[in-house]
Amino acid sequence: MNHNITSDAASVETNPKIQLAGEGQKLNVLGDNQTIKLSGKDTGGLFTIVENYNDPGVGIPMHVHDNEDEIFFILEGEMEFETQGETSILKAGDMIFLPRRIPHAFRVVGTQKARASVTIIPSGIEEMFEALSELPPGQPDLEKVSDICQSYGISFV
Repeated sequence: MNHNITSDAASVETNPKIQLAGEGQKLNVLGDNQTIKLSGKDTGGLFTIVENYNDPGVGIPMHVHDNEDEIFFILEGEMEFETQGETSILKAGDMIFLPRRIPHAFRVVGTQKARASVTIIPSGIEEMFEALSELPPGQPDLEKVSDICQSYGISFV
């Protein structure tokens, strides 16, 4: 009996990749310091992994993804997540799954920096992060930010 399973994901050719500590594409996305550890190019479009490392107060306001699910795994510090009318403080070792089409917000809280590993399924959002990181420093042009985000299926609510 043949047990080979074929799917679009299984047919995409990818190679193993080692990403050492401190390696990856470093971006400042409107104050959110990110390192892209694995992109869609590395995973055949299946997922992206980003490491965030930010000071207290840094966060993203309430928004919704049309296309991606997110998993935040807190490695250091504390982060506050708001979704579906509830607010939760997560600490090192805690994890949250944020399904697509569910509005959510997050920010670093407490007195120390927070580091989180964020898995985003499927990949592609890293292209939006790159576009946002190329905006000029200083007060962001919110209309331009909104236009970039909407072109990737993300809107602020």
